[in-house]
Amino acid sequence: MKRFAALCGFSFLAFASVVVLASAQEHTKDSLDVIKKRLQEKKAVLLDVREQKEWDAGHLKDAKLLPLSTVKGNAPGMTDGLAKDQIIYLHCAAGVRCVTAAEILQKLGYDARPIKEGYNDLVKSGFPKAEK
Repeated sequence: MKRFAALCGFSFLAFASVVVLASAQEHTKDSLDVIKKRLQEKKAVLLDVREQKEWDAGHLKDAKLLPLSTVKGNAPGMTDGLAKDQIIYLHCAAGVRCVTAAEILQKLGYDARPIKEGYNDLVKSGFPKAEK
């Protein structure tokens, strides 16, 4: 009986691992320099998927706010102003929420690319902060 339980447990873990790996979104391979260049050339837009309170505490100069809660809720008009022929870079505080938001936007047909670096890392890397 113990052997059967162990086998079932192993099978479940193996199946769960495959499911997680199959749906895991990767952060963009684009370097921060490439991202900056594309933003300057208007070939891309930058979305901040943190929540309003975090945005109000400080945000990047050229970013647009689209909180993950809005993306998850598929709020009417949430993609207004987003072009499907432009790259959409997404960032959050630590690089986790932007992955979820990117998956949702990709399913809607956008070239959404989550950035691994979070807000503070982006500021340290030379992305300008917006003036308050």
